Amino acid sequence: MYKVLFYILGAVVVGLLAAAPARAQEGLPVYELSVSFSPGESLLEGNARIDLPAGGQWEVGTAGLQVLEASLDAAPLDAGAINRDGGLKVEGGGVLRLGYRAVLAGTAEDIQNVGVVGSIVSPEGISLTGGWYPAVKGLAFYKLTAVVPAGFTAVSEADSIEVAEGSGGRTFSFRFGHPSEGVSLAAGKYTVLGDKVGDTEVLAYFFAEEAHLAKGYLEYAKRYIGMYEEMLGPYPYERFSVVENVVSTGYSMPTYTLLGRDVVRLPFIVETSLGHEVLHQWFGNSVYLDPAEGNWLEGITTYLADHFYEEMKGNGADYRKKILVDFHSYVTPDKEMPLDEFRGRVDQATRAIGYGKCAMVFHMLRERFGNDVFFDTLRSFYGEFRFRRASWTDIRKAFEGAAGEELEGFFSQWLKRPGVPALDVKDLKVRYVDGSPHAEFKLLQTGGGEPYALDVRARFVTRKGERVETLSTDEKEKSFSIKLEGEPREMVLDGEYDLMRGLWESETPPTVARLVGDSKRLLVVPDGGVDTYLPLTKLLRGEGFVVAYENEVKDEDLLSSSVLLLGTDGPVQRRLFGGPVSLENREGFVLKVMKNPLDPDRVVAVAFARDAAEVEPAARKIFHYGKYSYLRFEGGVNVEKETAASEDGMRVDLSYKVTGVKPASAVDLDRIIGDVTDKDIIYVGESHTAYEDHRVQLLVIRALREGGRPVAVGMEMFQRPFQEALDDYIAGRTTEREFLKASEYYKRWGFDYQLYREILQYARAYGIPVVALNIDSTIIEKVASGGLDALSEEEKEKLPASMDMTDGAYRERLEEVFGLHRNPGERSFENFYQSQILWDETMAHSVHEFLTENPGYKMVVLVGVGHVAWGSGIPQRAYRLGRRSYAILINASGVPVEEGVADYVLFPEPLEPPRELMLGVILEKSDEGLKIKEVRPGSAAGAAGLRKGDVFVSLDGVEVGDVADIKVALFGHEAGDKVKATILRKRLFGRSEKELEVTLR
Repeated sequence: MYKVLFYILGAVVVGLLAAAPARAQEGLPVYELSVSFSPGESLLEGNARIDLPAGGQWEVGTAGLQVLEASLDAAPLDAGAINRDGGLKVEGGGVLRLGYRAVLAGTAEDIQNVGVVGSIVSPEGISLTGGWYPAVKGLAFYKLTAVVPAGFTAVSEADSIEVAEGSGGRTFSFRFGHPSEGVSLAAGKYTVLGDKVGDTEVLAYFFAEEAHLAKGYLEYAKRYIGMYEEMLGPYPYERFSVVENVVSTGYSMPTYTLLGRDVVRLPFIVETSLGHEVLHQWFGNSVYLDPAEGNWLEGITTYLADHFYEEMKGNGADYRKKILVDFHSYVTPDKEMPLDEFRGRVDQATRAIGYGKCAMVFHMLRERFGNDVFFDTLRSFYGEFRFRRASWTDIRKAFEGAAGEELEGFFSQWLKRPGVPALDVKDLKVRYVDGSPHAEFKLLQTGGGEPYALDVRARFVTRKGERVETLSTDEKEKSFSIKLEGEPREMVLDGEYDLMRGLWESETPPTVARLVGDSKRLLVVPDGGVDTYLPLTKLLRGEGFVVAYENEVKDEDLLSSSVLLLGTDGPVQRRLFGGPVSLENREGFVLKVMKNPLDPDRVVAVAFARDAAEVEPAARKIFHYGKYSYLRFEGGVNVEKETAASEDGMRVDLSYKVTGVKPASAVDLDRIIGDVTDKDIIYVGESHTAYEDHRVQLLVIRALREGGRPVAVGMEMFQRPFQEALDDYIAGRTTEREFLKASEYYKRWGFDYQLYREILQYARAYGIPVVALNIDSTIIEKVASGGLDALSEEEKEKLPASMDMTDGAYRERLEEVFGLHRNPGERSFENFYQSQILWDETMAHSVHEFLTENPGYKMVVLVGVGHVAWGSGIPQRAYRLGRRSYAILINASGVPVEEGVADYVLFPEPLEPPRELMLGVILEKSDEGLKIKEVRPGSAAGAAGLRKGDVFVSLDGVEVGDVADIKVALFGHEAGDKVKATILRKRLFGRSEKELEVTLR
């Protein structure tokens, strides 16, 4: 696999000087270097003459070289000491001479993994880009003479080249009159094709196998030179060459670019990377980097090349969004650093900072001052610093001079601070003032530290059109009121991605970059079939993934990591997605990345292959496809790639939703029941305290039973461990009071049993099965408090076999509910979310299990409306399990009447619920038993003589241990009934038992 490496180590320049001593007087060394080669032995022999100006302190590195002889001003130096120390330092000046030799790599494979610097001498070609001559630290003027084998053509930094044929080979002398950080050389059996653009000679050096590509490269190179001359100023040299390299590289040197043979074959290189390298002739190769303030070269080149080409195609916003997505994916808190500390790319995080964030700084300058000022400033800046070093300070001063304003604050916040600003909106409302709508909201900066000074472009969409406003803020929280024309629909903040900022979760697609860039990465290995994925497992372990078997993984691990699952089935997938992950095509090697249902800021990926032969050639390549969510390879060749959809910009809904029901199309309940009677499952969502909702549920059950098909009732109000208590009551084996006691109804459901009594009595009368749908409430409470990992192994065995956590809209609705009821310091949303999914999944599994075991039955499911609205909660989960048809009926009081909320929204007449009898006491548990904490004035308890401090023993013959027992004892009575209360009352010494008669009210 090739690497395209756009990397400038300072700038790499070469020079042939007619008057070397004169150059030395400019304060820079003059370096005359001559080399020859023995390709079959990978041997280089060289002689260096370095004229070091007086008064300086000079460092000359020789690491990797064997110095044979050395002298300073003709005085011999100890070559052995130089070899041992890897170089020498010279105080003052003088003429340093070094004779040396080096054995370099002999094949491209030898240096493929070395990195951005590597040199090779072989019969196939010569590539010298680092470590091949005694290097002088800093700028110098170079003169290079190279003797290469017969048939070879050599290229180096030069405005002109002289060639002499000889018996020992061909001698190339390179004329170049500008200072540089170093020198490079490429040589091989090239076919050379030439042309001109203006006064600039443009050449292509290609091996015979790729010679047919040369003309296309020449045409594109001419086009780029012309474009950048118009944008920035004259091309700085007399020639430019595109040179094919025996090693996979993508380097730019003064006067030429060195592209690997694997690189030049790629069809997109001429339209992307080539222009990037051409632009470096201006920035990097003729305007040099002042490294004291960080590397700005890669950012400006990325902006004026890679970004600019996409902008010309109308895709500028997409490219800028990719910059932000990459930053979000790779720059984790432990990898953040200020932009002025960037020196060069070492990983994806430094690339996201030094290339991406830096490019956005230049974009924000362009947005701030406009095209004319921006490009005029760059032209002036280039003219002033041509063949000189330039820093961020120089860039700032250039824009300050052009714009006439101080920019210290702008550059300081973007260069000296790690990270990026994060924005949010709160207290949003639409008010009408003098007949016009006003969008009123607070714009927040949610990151740590001092707020940034930002200009945020906001697009307001109304019924009459769109309006764009710039929201300027330098505060943590700033209020805005924007007058609009027409009914508001939406506000989109930074929809064109003109600002370097944090992304909202809705803007971030699940991508490979987010998987590999996370600081915590977990690879889940199946208990069987490990050998198939062994190449990928070894690779990812080396990349820092934590490897765990499926049976070792806890929900805490899934919540705190981005995860890669091997294979498309297993307990983790069933726990997260409700079952096997769907793949449209299973041929070859497939990688699918999805949002982590437990934490949408992270991702879960699935990798699938039938055999290791498909995994091995594709494994390493996935790192080069960071922006994609779906990849498929066949034989190591990518055949499919796709990025999941995400929103563009920070989108905020401004609309006021009003849904009407057309009375002419309203239908009665009988008609509705007739429409849904063929469904396997009918969900009737309720507001728990609305008696009319329960009456509707009873009418649906009656109508379906009378229709002749066996029907069952599923009830959220009862929990699975108490199914036997339900069965006994429906079968007539227990009384109602015994049933309420055995089912622990009053302990586990907080609403009056009278609301459901008619339904249960009807089921008992006609032998209709009633199914306890819910999971043990103690498990729900435990998960809501500590997550699924808080459960014991015995409790985990009671969990449903699969859980689907991927319904993002349902998650958002639950998050809104959680936010309304949460107090600071209470349980986390993630635990609450897990408990709700567990609740829903258990009920869905209960429905599925009953219908599977009782074919021919249909079920009416009675649950809170939140568990069925929009099909979320139970319906879609039960459908996943059994593919059974269903209909959803809800009452209008439960949720907004919106499209898709249900199949039918019902409007029953309000009914007065049965009156619940109360004693009129507040109770508390104590070591002595259930104690009266307070007796309310005018209550039945007060009239009977019950007092504060009395401890209940029994009520109406029912032993009392908790409040639920009180409710069981009162059940079945009516106002006016008399019941006996046996209590313990405190006396001077201990307590005495007392019996009182209570007339219920």
